[in-house]
Order: sequence, then structure tokens, then C-alpha cells
Amino acid sequence: MEWINIAIVVIYLVAMLAFGFWGKSRTKNSSDYLVAGRRLGPFLYTGTMAAVVLGGASTVGGVGLGYKWGLSGAWLVIAIGVGVLLLSLAFAPALQRLKIFTVSQMLTLRYGSRNATHMSAIVMLAYTLMLCATSTSAYATIFVVLFGWDRWLAILVGGIIVVIYSTIGGMWSITLADQVQFVIKTVGVFFLMLPFVLNAAGGWSGMQARLEKDFFTWDFIGLPSIITYFVVYTLGLLIGQDIWQRVFTAKTPEVARWGGATAGIYCVLYGIAGAVIGMAARVALPNIDVKNLGKDVVYAEVAMNVLPVVIGGIVLAAAVAAMMSTASGALIAAATVARTDVTPFVASWFGKKVEVNTNENPEHDVAANRWWVLGLGLVAIVLAISVSDVVAALTIAYDILVGGLLVAILGGLLWKRGNGLGAALSMVVGTVVTLATMTILEIKAEVQFDGIYANEPIYYGLIASALVYIVASLATKPTPPAVREVWEDRLAGKAAEEGVSQPVR
Repeated sequence: MEWINIAIVVIYLVAMLAFGFWGKSRTKNSSDYLVAGRRLGPFLYTGTMAAVVLGGASTVGGVGLGYKWGLSGAWLVIAIGVGVLLLSLAFAPALQRLKIFTVSQMLTLRYGSRNATHMSAIVMLAYTLMLCATSTSAYATIFVVLFGWDRWLAILVGGIIVVIYSTIGGMWSITLADQVQFVIKTVGVFFLMLPFVLNAAGGWSGMQARLEKDFFTWDFIGLPSIITYFVVYTLGLLIGQDIWQRVFTAKTPEVARWGGATAGIYCVLYGIAGAVIGMAARVALPNIDVKNLGKDVVYAEVAMNVLPVVIGGIVLAAAVAAMMSTASGALIAAATVARTDVTPFVASWFGKKVEVNTNENPEHDVAANRWWVLGLGLVAIVLAISVSDVVAALTIAYDILVGGLLVAILGGLLWKRGNGLGAALSMVVGTVVTLATMTILEIKAEVQFDGIYANEPIYYGLIASALVYIVASLATKPTPPAVREVWEDRLAGKAAEEGVSQPVR
């Protein structure tokens, strides 16, 4: 009866392609393609925000952490939920009013200097591209188990599906796909997987009788790991292009605030549910070889060996949905940054000037965006197939994102005295310190990639970046009044057109 589970996943994949054509019918200009016309209401916005942040690490990885660490395995996803809550309550309304497309555009508006924002574009492109490649590799593991394919074929087929529906309809297609993925994940995790596995484990009392007491404590995973989750994931979510681009889709600042806050609370509950599922699986399936196979196999083992046919198929589709939503969100974010921020910067190296005017010819502009999504989607597939450890590459990009860019971005939103020179120097110093620390630790490490996965690089990078930002900003002239005036107007929602209109130096 395994063919029924396979059929369910296949039907889901075909539906993803159909969403691409639906999204195409709603895409008339660049705003429609990149940020769904900035027209998402509370329901659509909450679903798409929850879908993009709850990927494979949260769904498959969260269950695996629960299997290994019990309730404390929920901290990773809780940290993600807290990040969404902070972004939504503290910053999302202001970001929505700016009417921009990228993080780098925000920096240009705030500091009035493109020279202070070029590095952010390069780092953000690397981060979103590697996030897309990592997510592509992740959902391919489900296809390997389900269809018996080779890894490269699973990545190729799954990647092509995501690239097709993302390319054709842009953010509208991704939004509809996210809604379906959100529903599938909710039903699969909360209403199917959780009760069935709890029943197989003999309920809460059965778990208490057969698991050690440590599995029911909040700190079994270790305080350093918990702190690292909040530093990396909570802070990373505050500044990631893939998350900001979803904020830009909100219809109003209130939708951005309360729809996002709802998504954050949902994420916290999702993390707790995943950890409980993992604990129950440890009782129901105590002999899973996580030491050799890895903790991520727990999710698939539960779907195949504990859940009834059909329900197991829905749960597997939920895992694929989680990973595809992250991959598609990262893909369109990478394309937006590449075309809007990176291409003009690189062209300037050769004495050429490239202007991205999203209002001059809407149909031509949408076509150009489609080519960028298609091209970078193919690059992500090649990376996922050819790079043996894309997680290491993603970790490098993530550490630079937080260690190098966080201070300049949040400083611009929170501290009026921060200026362009302080931002530029903080990004350079934070990035250099992060990479240098990582390199030194990797050289000294006995096991490959231990230096890359270490916590110290991101901490040292953040400290250095913050010190330089404060000192340089206080030691030099404030941001020019004309730049501040435009910035304040945009924060007040007085911007009439898409993109950036700002005096720059």
C-alpha cells in the first residue's frame, strides 16, 4: 500500500505546478511579481510568513531534536518563533511603510550612501542562494526514501518543480503554494502525527514511564545550545531578505504586525508539537539508528512505520511542503537582491551604469524578473547536487549575515545618530572578524567543519561590529538632514512610489 503514500505526494507536486499558472494570471507588474502587489490580508499573510520560516530544520529537524533531547529540542523552533514575533511587533509596520523591495534599499534610504550598502547585497545574495540550495537538498531526501531515486535525480526533479512555479507566477504563486503548504503542515503535524504517535507511545503517562526525567526538562539540550539558537536564528530572522520580502507583501502595517505576531505564536506551538512527537517516537520506535543515520530520519520513520497508509503520505507531503516553501521564498529573495542590488554594483566595476526601473515597462520588467528567478534557480540546483556540504556554506553565509550586517541594519532602525560611515565600517569589520575567527578555528579543528559550526565567530563578529558602528558614528558627522527627512517621510508612510527615491552619495 506504499503506492498510496507515493500518489499523495505526486498529487501535491502536480498541484504546486498548477499554482504557478494561477499566480501568472495575477502578475501584471514588478510589485505583483516580487511582493504580491503588497495586497496580502491577515489570513494569507499569516500563512505565508509561517510557511517560509518553518522549513525542514523546523519540521523534520524539530522532530529529530525531540527524539534526542526531549522537550528542550523545541528551543530551535521557539527561537524562530521569537524572531518572527520581534520582527512583527517591533519593525514590520515600519518596514511595510517604506515600500521597498530589499534590505539594501533600506540601508540606502537610511544612510544616504550606496557605498555603505553594497556589501550587504553581496552577503544577502550568498545567504539566500545557499538557503535555497540547502532546502532543495533537504526535500530531496524525502524523494530518495519514497521513490528510491538517486540523490542527484531527487534534487533535480524537486528543484525543477520549485523553479517552475516560482518563475511563472512569482510571489503570487509562492503565496498560494504557501497557503496549501501551511494547511498541510498544520494538519499533518498537529492533527495527524501528534495524536497518532502519542497513542503509539501510550500517551503522556507512557512517555513518563519509559523516558528519563531529563527528557521533560527545559535545559537538557544545554544552555549554550539554547543561547546559540536565539543568537543565530532569532537575530537572523530580523534581517533576512527572505523574511523581509514577506513583510513587504502585507496590505497594511497592522497586517504586518498582527499577522506576523500570529505566525510567531504558531511557530512556538509548532516547535513544542515537534519536540513532543520526537519524544513519543523515541518510545514507539526506540531502535532508530540516529547515530549513523542522523536524527532527521526520525520524521520519515514515523511516517512510514507508525502512521497508517494515507496519513503517512499526508505527513510526508507536509515535510516536502515545509522545505519547498523555504526554498521558493529564498529563491525569489535571491533573484530580487541579484537584480536590484548586486547587478548595478558589479556593473559599476566596469564603468557601466545599470538602472532597475520597475515602473518604466511593467511587462518587460516582469519578464526580466522571471529570467533572474529561472537562472538562480538552476544555479541553486547545481549547488545542491555538486556541493557535498551545503550546510557548511549556509552556516558561513548565516554567520556573516548576523555578525556583519545585523548591527548596521538594526542600528539604522533604532539609533538616529548612526551614520553611513559607521554602518559601512561595522559591516566590513564584523564580516572580517567573523571570517577570520572561523578560519582560525577551522585550521585548529580536529574534525572538518568544526570551526565553521563553532559559536565563537558570530559572537566575536557581533561585538566587533557593534563597537565600530558606535565609535565611528559618534566620531564623524551625523547623517545629513536631507537624508533624514526623506527617511522619516518614508517611515511615516508618505512614499508614493515603489523602490528607493533618496539623495545618495
